[in-house]
Amino acid sequence: MYLQKISLVNFKNIESQTFDFQKKINCFVGNNGIGKTNILDAIYYLSFAKSYFNSIAGQNIRHGQEFFMIEGDYLLHDRQEKIICSLKRGQKKVLKRNGKVYEKFSEHIGQLPLVIISPADRDLIVEGSETRRKFIDGVISQQDKQYLQALISYTKIVSQRNALLKYFAANRTFDALNLKVYDEQLIEYGSIIYNKRKVFLEAFVPIFNAKHQIISGAKEEVNLRYKSQLHDTSLELLLQQNLEKDKILQYTSAGIHKDDLSFEIGEHPIKKFGSQGQQKSYLIALKLAQFEFIKQQSNVTPILLLDDIFDKLDENRVAQIVDLVNSDEFGQIFITDTHAERTEDVIKQSNQEYQIFKL
Repeated sequence: MYLQKISLVNFKNIESQTFDFQKKINCFVGNNGIGKTNILDAIYYLSFAKSYFNSIAGQNIRHGQEFFMIEGDYLLHDRQEKIICSLKRGQKKVLKRNGKVYEKFSEHIGQLPLVIISPADRDLIVEGSETRRKFIDGVISQQDKQYLQALISYTKIVSQRNALLKYFAANRTFDALNLKVYDEQLIEYGSIIYNKRKVFLEAFVPIFNAKHQIISGAKEEVNLRYKSQLHDTSLELLLQQNLEKDKILQYTSAGIHKDDLSFEIGEHPIKKFGSQGQQKSYLIALKLAQFEFIKQQSNVTPILLLDDIFDKLDENRVAQIVDLVNSDEFGQIFITDTHAERTEDVIKQSNQEYQIFKL
């Protein structure tokens, strides 16, 4: 699979631009703030119908304009595919594949697998557990529709259960039967999600460790652990044990929506004990493992977006990444960098077809 061409109209700071791409490596170079990352985000949009960097869709429309449109031409399994994503202010986002409008965006997830590595990934280390859960969910959802539907259903039911708890508190009432309806659904969907997360991480962690060993030159020992309340107790029992607490708090305090990942270097949290370079290596290994996992599961080589990846890495780590990229396991790659010469020097070492867009 590869993206042959993209056309952008009123997307972020881009008024109107079209790019024709190489099958292998495409680089965007230029000063900060010129829009390099916005082009990568537009490519991301075509796979996920949303921005990687800004969840408020209307803010992705160019300032002073009424709409944006992103159009991409792909070659997928020797077939031409045209994807169009557009948004008008005050209206719903529209996603089309070969002229046909998707009723549910979830039907599109996984059709055009893609992995992005960006400085924004540091949120995975410094932010709360929700950010890390989104990472797990994003990887599994690209190749498991049952997981995605269970996740959508579970999230909706937690919201409804929370609304009911607030209603009980406001009206000084309680209806155990009414609550039980939600609890039974949470148990059903939560068990599916927990089991699939557990199976996923059993397969994913060894891939992650192998990627990290290559990037770090086998100099660092790292760990990735799955933390869940369900390791020790069933969701049914958790809901029962936390009922009084939930009534006071007016929200659901236990369940798989509290799961987390623990990122460690040498048995310690990488957030506190890892240098900037070590943290960046950890995150790159995490994303390259995501790439490998999706490729194995889908039998399609994902598109890889590398946003400002060479910053804060020493030459040895950059060389290790170039060696990885040089292997046949990767398909089409998009790179942004502020230094045109550095990019060209690195890319030349890869012995792959490439082109550089100077913005």
